This record gives sequence, structure tokens and C-alpha cells, in this order.
Amino acid sequence: EVHVVESGGGLVRAGDSLRLSCEASGITSDDYAIAWIRHAPGKEREGISCISTYDGSTYYKDSVKGRFAVSADHAKNTVYLQMNNLKPEDTAVYYCAIRTRLTVVVAYESCLPFSVWGQGTQVTVSS
Repeated sequence: EVHVVESGGGLVRAGDSLRLSCEASGITSDDYAIAWIRHAPGKEREGISCISTYDGSTYYKDSVKGRFAVSADHAKNTVYLQMNNLKPEDTAVYYCAIRTRLTVVVAYESCLPFSVWGQGTQVTVSS
């Protein structure tokens, strides 16, 4: 059974950095994709980034492009989301979700459908 677990959230000030981790277990292939989705109170859930472990292709939502970077450590089955220059509007619960089939990421939709979601980790950015 596939599982993904997020970690690394916390309370930081505007301009600070955080690195989130998403560790996958129970996967039977080296080729999958992991997306990062966030959900802020009163707002719709939004997919902000995704990476394919097949070819390293990535997607970023415009609102995080240039500030966030997604990467994968194949040996650890872990995907990271490095978040720099955080803003109060980045405050949300951050989830990772896995697509267990091979994909090349050209858009967020390339990472769908998800097989499993994590439980989420809270990121709070104070002004």
C-alpha cells in the first residue's frame, strides 16, 4: 500500500525559508510524480508544484515560480519543496500527493490523477 508523509512545516516570518519533505513508501516503481497542493482558509485548494521522477520535469504555479523549488531524492523516495522568500499569503496547509504512473510534466494536469494524499503540514508566515 502506497503512503506519502509530509514534514517540515512551521511558523516563520515573511522573507524566511522552509523546506518541506514528502516521503513515499510502498511504491513499486521508480517512475512516479509527486505534487504539492496547498489549502488556505477561505480559499480553494491549489496545486503549486509537481515533479516527475522519470525525467525530472517540473511544474510551478505562477504565484510561487522563482521562490519555490521542487526536487527529488530517488534513493530516499523523498521529494522536497524548498520555499524561499515566504509571504503571508503562502500561509496554508501543504499536502503532497502521488501519481504512481509514469508521466512527463508539462502542466499541473500531467501529475493527475493522484493515488494517495498525505495528511498535510501547516505553514504559517507572519508579516
